[in-house]
Parts: sequence; C-alpha cells; structure tokens
Amino acid sequence: MKKIYSADKNNNTVSQSEQAINNKYSSSIDVRVYYEDTDSGGVVYYANYLKFIERGRSEYLRQLGFEQDDLVADKGIIFAVKSLSADYLSPAKFNEKLQVKTYALKTNKASIVFLHKIVNSEQNKVLFKAQVLVACLSAKNFKPCALPLEILEKING
Repeated sequence: MKKIYSADKNNNTVSQSEQAINNKYSSSIDVRVYYEDTDSGGVVYYANYLKFIERGRSEYLRQLGFEQDDLVADKGIIFAVKSLSADYLSPAKFNEKLQVKTYALKTNKASIVFLHKIVNSEQNKVLFKAQVLVACLSAKNFKPCALPLEILEKING
C-alpha cells in the first residue's frame, strides 16, 4: 500500500495530502491505557494499537450516523480491512490518556482509505499512525460491493 502521509522522526512534518484532510470530517475518541493493554515492558502491546484504531473507525461511522449492525441488517454490507501500513513512532504507557483520530483520506466505489493517528493527549505527541484500506463487502457472500451512496456523500461532503 502506498502511504499518503509522511512524518519526520520528530513528527513535525505533515504531507500535503494530510493537510488536505483538515478540511474533511474527522472523529476523535479518548482511550485510557489499562494494564491489560500493556506488555511485560509496561508499554502498549503492538497489536492493541490496531484495536484502538478499529474503535476509531467504528466511532467515525457512528458519528456520521451509521451503525455497523444496521448496515448489515438494512444494506447487507460489512467492512473488512484489506491492507494496512502502520508506523509505531513512540510508545504509549500504562495509564496514559490517548486520542484516536480518524480521517477518511480517499473513497472509491467499494473501499475507503482511513488515516488514523494515536496521540498522547497530555503531550500532544503522535505515537502511532496507520493507513488502512477498508473494503465494503456483501454480508451474504463476502465479495466486494459498492458503498451505499449515503455513506459516500457523508464522507465526501
């Protein structure tokens, strides 16, 4: 997957594509790091960042007015991660407050590319970034299908 964003080692540089998302709808959720989220070194276990961003995508859709269980029942669609690219920039630690920020970078007929950032709320420091390609699938046969027009309209404004 070609990354649309870039960051320098100090997390100060933002690409033009990422600047463009500031004009689009985004969502942010707060997450507290619990002991169960950490590894033996006291930092968030790498796979748990993916759980955090999954929550971010679910809340993004919810804030747009779409519940995923309703999309299955009413539209016959589900979403599945097709691919992702992740950058672990700095560790999150036990009891820290984090923000999971979610942006839709690009939509196609049957997919959405999301950008996620996990930020330490107190330091305003980006700890993790991921770009995730999510496919829209038929709930009956798990084959790609078109995104409902109302979802595309809400995301693209």
